[in-house]
Amino acid sequence: MRFQTLKGFNDILPDDFRYWRFVLSKATELTDRFGFMQIDPPILEETRLFLRGLQEGSAVVLDKELYSFDDHDGTNISLRPEFTAGVMRAYVENGLHTYPKPVRLFSIGPLFRHEKPQAGRFRQHVQLNAELLGEEDAAADLEIMQLAYSLYHELGFQGLTFQLNSIGCSQCRPPYIQALVDYFQVHYSALPAVDQRRLRVNPLRVLDTKEKATRALLADAPRSIDYLCADCAQHFQTLTGYLGDLDFAYEVNPRLVRGFDYYVRTVFEVWGSELGAQNALCGGGRYDGLVESVGGPPTPGVGVGIGIERIVLSLRAQGIEPPALAHPQFMTLHRGAAAKKKAVQITHQLRQAGMPATMPFGSRSLKSQLKAANRSHVHYALILGEDELAQGIVTVRDMTTGEQSEVTLADIVSWAQAHWPPPTDA
Repeated sequence: MRFQTLKGFNDILPDDFRYWRFVLSKATELTDRFGFMQIDPPILEETRLFLRGLQEGSAVVLDKELYSFDDHDGTNISLRPEFTAGVMRAYVENGLHTYPKPVRLFSIGPLFRHEKPQAGRFRQHVQLNAELLGEEDAAADLEIMQLAYSLYHELGFQGLTFQLNSIGCSQCRPPYIQALVDYFQVHYSALPAVDQRRLRVNPLRVLDTKEKATRALLADAPRSIDYLCADCAQHFQTLTGYLGDLDFAYEVNPRLVRGFDYYVRTVFEVWGSELGAQNALCGGGRYDGLVESVGGPPTPGVGVGIGIERIVLSLRAQGIEPPALAHPQFMTLHRGAAAKKKAVQITHQLRQAGMPATMPFGSRSLKSQLKAANRSHVHYALILGEDELAQGIVTVRDMTTGEQSEVTLADIVSWAQAHWPPPTDA
């Protein structure tokens, strides 16, 4: 009986990890550079935590994208569909709100949504999530945007721009939503069923529709930036001023909203010009009030979610090659039981000294072992047989040049240390 991965799930294979390590090492380097602390909330939380943060109008709730089930004690729990709600819960429960402000937090791990799989989006996907808590300043929005931009820029992406919008606050958003509803009510019969439902329960979601009939109506739809209160307008103007001062390319996109209902004011995406139709790389925004919704004190916040699979797919599409994965540089080959016993000891000593080393198992011929060393991209084969044991030496073969030399058993570890890492041009 053969098994396959579930729909929307995929295996990350050894060759894929060239890209994954490249991306994740750059991500952790940047979060360190920006002063973010790592936090790792559980994959499982009470479902009501996500429902409280997402609200009933969220696409995740509407489209039943949560992976939910009853625990043994009857508690309904869910695999996390996003990081922010769990991070806010941990922030309150563990007293992180007492830390000096702002509190900078980041997480890396899997998220789960039962949505239609598409390129770069799977039902299980890994995300880098960054949150900056405790600051209303538009410079905090800029910092989160800088972090996201820097990741893509330093990975080699070209033609990066920001798509930017402000969706207002609890004071100025209701009049805008009413204007939006009034506009689309006039065209209600022309809307596809999916957008008729969105208009009833979550009107902002109509703005990022994929439906052709609705998109034709968007050009004349009301814009949220025309309904901003004085404070929201000033916040947006300050942010765009910062972006201009730093020469970041950006475009105000009145159709831009986010998939979760807790966002206020700033929403943004990073776009790459060389990616064709799938040019949106990541998105984020401000969520003042979310900490309060999970029982914490009033706390402004802004964050971003960056999908790792999306980055890997884009790197491949652009032909950006990550560094090759490290291979064991030393393989201890053996002929005969006594030599194999010594090979086990030498391999252990090399590893204890901090060097990448391996050895073949079984009792295959030396020719077969050399082929295995070559396939494994080993740089040095350390050969032991009866003759070598009798003379107290190891025959060392450089697998790149084919040259051989002899090193005493007593000196093999120090010799290996002197020859590792190998020359970069090898």
